[in-house]
Amino acid sequence: MGSVEKNRSEKLRHQMASTIRKIAIRVDASQQIGTGHFMRCLTLADALSKDGCTLHFVCRQLPDHLRQSATARGYKVTLLDTHANSPLQRDLHHSHWLGVPQGQDAAETLEALKDERWDWLVVDHYALDFRWERELRRATRNILVIDDLADRQHDCDALVDQNLYEGMESRYRGKVPDHCECLLGPRYALLRDEFRAERNDVQIRTGPLKRVLLFFGGTDGKNFTQKAMRALEKTGVSDLIVDVVIGASHPTRPEIEAECERLGYRCHVQTSRMAELMRAADLSIGAGGTTCWERATLGLPTIALCAADNQAHQLRDAAKRGLLYFSDDASGDMNGLARHFSTLAENSMLRENISARAFATVDGKGISRLLNVMTCSGIEVRPANATDSGLLFEWRNHAQIRAHTRSPLKFDWKTHQAWMSGVLADPHRALLIGLKGKQPIGTVRFDLQGEVAEVSIYVAPEMAAQGLGPSLLRAAEMWFWKRHSQARKIHAFVLGKNVRSQKFFQGAGYELESAAYFKTKKTT
Repeated sequence: MGSVEKNRSEKLRHQMASTIRKIAIRVDASQQIGTGHFMRCLTLADALSKDGCTLHFVCRQLPDHLRQSATARGYKVTLLDTHANSPLQRDLHHSHWLGVPQGQDAAETLEALKDERWDWLVVDHYALDFRWERELRRATRNILVIDDLADRQHDCDALVDQNLYEGMESRYRGKVPDHCECLLGPRYALLRDEFRAERNDVQIRTGPLKRVLLFFGGTDGKNFTQKAMRALEKTGVSDLIVDVVIGASHPTRPEIEAECERLGYRCHVQTSRMAELMRAADLSIGAGGTTCWERATLGLPTIALCAADNQAHQLRDAAKRGLLYFSDDASGDMNGLARHFSTLAENSMLRENISARAFATVDGKGISRLLNVMTCSGIEVRPANATDSGLLFEWRNHAQIRAHTRSPLKFDWKTHQAWMSGVLADPHRALLIGLKGKQPIGTVRFDLQGEVAEVSIYVAPEMAAQGLGPSLLRAAEMWFWKRHSQARKIHAFVLGKNVRSQKFFQGAGYELESAAYFKTKKTT
């Protein structure tokens, strides 16, 4: 590589490293709402921050220790006024969680975000729907909704529901725009890095029961922690190590700490060692929500209790798949919980089966999959124009690009110009230029016929080693789906010997549909 080309590449790398993505997050936490929504958003924020993004939380309700946790990481937090006497909407099941009408919340959130143009707005709130999201379109390029209920309409570009339900593929049908990418199931569970790290040392649980973990979330409004402790005491099972985890704001914290001391249990308050404790345990008793998938990724068998109405569906369907043990009569009755605990304590084969199924179902890589969708490497796309012709001509004729195309011969300038003019004039073809900052980094083309489009992609040769292809493809797909609502499928045709491209599209979520074979006539 000559010195001029080398210096140019170093300059491009510096330009790309300096690109910052701006992400806003609207979420609340309280005794009523719980802390789970905020914690999964904080987990996402941590991953986005590592990817070079800047974060701004907008909250109306947020305990001080959670606010401090966000600001200590360098994230901006704006607290909206509580408006104690504000009239409430009642048209959504969880409208009362918001504390103000959606229109008022939208106006105040817009005011909080007015100084920037946001790349993504993340919304994790059961009291907000398409009306609020439509208003916030003025402040953001894209909207991501995190939901569990599928009980309202959304105006968003991507939606994550990390829970496992029967028939989840149709759960949001008719509730999101046609272009919205739905990321459904525990493959997209928003888990902290520590769970993926601890997973490397996990073994399927076998043998006798020696250690039990009790955890019911940061607030535990129904005080299941004490009920579970008393149920364990009632069973008379001895020689167990019992870890009890509670949040700093647990309403009966002093009583739980005293009871743990009396029973010889270990009490952990607002611990940062949750993944470690889960890996060490042989059995857990806990609530639904995100914690289900934290336990599953570490193969921890669980007796699940329904701590909120919206968890019942999740827990029943997960139990049908053998990922946990759930029974309605265990959730509010100490005797029922003691009985179910004894059943699992005495049945090591059942615990082993739950452990194996859970471990195989949740791999802890959900955050990475979501980041691919959000293209948080800072890549955007724009339609190509005539001034891009020279750049595309240079790229297309590069030996590295030609080696993986169906037409490996070089194009002459006249042929390229005719092709370029034809593509730009055809309403059924979309030719896009990928950008990182202001730097072109590759191209994607869609050729649409009816409901099916064929996609072709290549990254600029000087960028090929930087792993930009997946993000470029994601950004182009989102652009395409938004503007071509009639399209239902994207095809990618790959040469049989091009194993690298085959793996690329498989990694991007494409599935093998057919294979073409040929046989060349032998000449003598």
